[in-house]
Amino acid sequence: MPVEQTVAPESTALRVALWRALHVQVDPPPHVLDDEIGLRLAAPGYDWRERPDMDLRTTSRSRATVVARARFIEDLVVRQAARGVDQYVILGAGLDTFAQRRPEVAAQLTVFEVDQPGPQEWKRQRLLELGYGLPEWLRLVPVDFEAGWWDRLVEAGFDPERPAVVASTGVSMYLTKDATAGTLRHLAALAPGATLAMTFIVPFELVEPDERPQRERTEDAARAAGTPFISFFTPSEIAASAREAGFAATEHVSAAALTRRYFADRADGLRPSSSEELLVATT
Repeated sequence: MPVEQTVAPESTALRVALWRALHVQVDPPPHVLDDEIGLRLAAPGYDWRERPDMDLRTTSRSRATVVARARFIEDLVVRQAARGVDQYVILGAGLDTFAQRRPEVAAQLTVFEVDQPGPQEWKRQRLLELGYGLPEWLRLVPVDFEAGWWDRLVEAGFDPERPAVVASTGVSMYLTKDATAGTLRHLAALAPGATLAMTFIVPFELVEPDERPQRERTEDAARAAGTPFISFFTPSEIAASAREAGFAATEHVSAAALTRRYFADRADGLRPSSSEELLVATT
C-alpha cells in the first residue's frame, strides 16, 4: 500500500482541540470535559493562548459548545456500550481523543476514526510519538469524503449488520443539503438500534440577538478561509430530513438543553452557543 503523506490538521480541527484544552485551563471546575490530550497532539507552541481565536471573551460560547457536544456524545457512547453496542464511528475525527481519554470504554468497542488521509497520517504518527499507540480496537480509516467513505469503512472491519453509534460534529454546515440528505439515507440503512448524533447550524434568525455579531464574524472568517457555511437547518427541518431518510426516531437536543444538563448553576455563566444544536436519530 502507498505511504500516505503527512499533512497537518485543518485549522478547524486544531481550534476545536485547543478550545477543549482552554476549557480545562481557564474555566473553573466542574469541567464539562477534561481534555488536554488534543493540545499535546497539536503541540501549537507556548503562545497558543494568545491566538485571536482563543480570546476568552469573544469565543467563550463557542468553547462551551465544543465541550458540551463532545461530552454529550461521549455520554451517549457510554450508554450504548453498556447495552451491548460495540461499534463507534467518528466521521471527520480530526483530533478526537476519546480513545486515549476513555480507554476503559473504548476497549469494549471497535472505534473507527474516519478522516482525510494526510491529517490522519499526521495523527497516527503523533499518537505513536507520544506513546499512546494504536491498539487493535482503534481503526484509523483514511478516506476521500468526496469520492465516498462507506466502502473504506467496511474494509476497515465495520459491520453494517450490527448496531453502531455514529458521530458527525462540525461538518453539516460545509455540505450541501443534498449531500447531508445522502449521508442520512446511508446511515438510516444501518442495523436496527444504530444511533446517529450530528450537529447542525441553525439559521441566523434563530440565533440569540446578542450572539449575532459573533455569528457574522464566524461566517466571515469561514468564507475568507475558503470553507464557507453553506447549509443551515431549523430543528424541525433536520428532523424531517432524518425521518425521510428512513430513521425510525429523532430527537432534537437544543443548546438550552445542553446548558441545563452540563452548565447548571455555574457562577461564571458559561453556556453553549445558540448557533449550533444536535440531532440524535435512531434506526
